[in-house]
Amino acid sequence: MMRAERLIFIAGPCVIENEGMTLEIAEGLKEITASYDVDLYFKASFDKANRTAVGSYRGPGLEKGLAILDRVRRDFDVPILSDVHEVAQVAPAAQVLDVLQIPAYLSRQTDLLVAAGRTGKTVNIKKAQFMAPEDIQYAAAKVSGTGNEKIWITERGACLGYHNLVVDFRSFSILEGFGYPVIFDATHSVQVPSKGGTSSGHREYVIPLARAAAAYGIDGLFTEVHPNPDEALSDGPNSLHLCDARSLLDQVLAVRAAL
Repeated sequence: MMRAERLIFIAGPCVIENEGMTLEIAEGLKEITASYDVDLYFKASFDKANRTAVGSYRGPGLEKGLAILDRVRRDFDVPILSDVHEVAQVAPAAQVLDVLQIPAYLSRQTDLLVAAGRTGKTVNIKKAQFMAPEDIQYAAAKVSGTGNEKIWITERGACLGYHNLVVDFRSFSILEGFGYPVIFDATHSVQVPSKGGTSSGHREYVIPLARAAAAYGIDGLFTEVHPNPDEALSDGPNSLHLCDARSLLDQVLAVRAAL
């Protein structure tokens, strides 16, 4: 598998809150990344099926969400990434998405991985917080077993006790050994999971961790951004402000250039 020559930059809101805001964020990211040597992939979830509490906002759902993402793709000529949570979502999602993302908690779900692989689309597998890095090879094999080698592997931190995640940078070397592009999820890695019925986070660590991962030699960066993170309906505390995407790219690309 060829490694990525340009930085894969996956960015967007955690979840689709409404069409207007989604288009606003996509337009902002398109404008920001126009002057950088990166490949932008717009991301947003149409359904956050793994929220901590039953009353938490999940998104507009499959049909309406895919329609909004399709408009983003057409209006801004940008490839789209989103999560699929069950096999029934895969076929309709593949009609719109360029990258099917397997959520971390579902990265052992054989039927979901196989269905995603059979679409022929790129499949981004997020390594579960409870999974050793060497074990992700078995998830990747479920996709590659369909004949689809278009696989990305995303590191998003590992559980350290309760309500805390840490990034073991040795993981990048192990994941790299499987021959697929390695993505670092800089925003979910600073999440404080499921504390008090919702997740919190420490966005002040996003850019420093992204710099460190860039120095390690990652192929891509995953970041959730929002025009007003403190008011976001999901993952606000660990999301970057949209305007900080420029500073993030300045620093990460400077590190890559120094290598």
